[in-house]
Amino acid sequence: MARKKYSGGFEEYESKLKRVMERLGVKQYKYDWSRNECFIEFTYKNQYYRFEHSLHKAAEHKQNIHYSSDLFAQLVKTLEDIARMVERGIYDLSTWIEGMKTLPPKKQIPQCFVTLGFDNIPSMDELKNRFRILAKESHPDSGGNPELFCLYKSAYEEAEMCLREEQKNEK
Repeated sequence: MARKKYSGGFEEYESKLKRVMERLGVKQYKYDWSRNECFIEFTYKNQYYRFEHSLHKAAEHKQNIHYSSDLFAQLVKTLEDIARMVERGIYDLSTWIEGMKTLPPKKQIPQCFVTLGFDNIPSMDELKNRFRILAKESHPDSGGNPELFCLYKSAYEEAEMCLREEQKNEK
């Protein structure tokens, strides 16, 4: 059975989010969550920011998260860390974000690979292994999400075709 990573529920982290926003001087902000994802958006020094997290992103980073309240807790904790940097004079949020914008853009890969959690083109073995894991987690017969299972299956079939085509072109 999956366990919560963070003690407390949404109410505790809603309260923490309120305090963080006060520390950053943000007067208005918006947040929401669903079963699989959450977001926090706000304007800081006339610049719009949106922080979002999802079970899919967590899985991509090998985080064993099953509850949206844990996703929300991670976002709030991230904003707490940023507020600490601002308060210590290390970085202003806008300076920190601007620095992130100057990073080189990621190489674009087909969406089918992204859907399966890859940030580069995998080998056929890596693709098969990832699909087995995702299929096992999302298969309806094991209590998974049927829509997510269909999405992964479709993405896997497309990714497999892409890899075969790439191998064919290399010959």
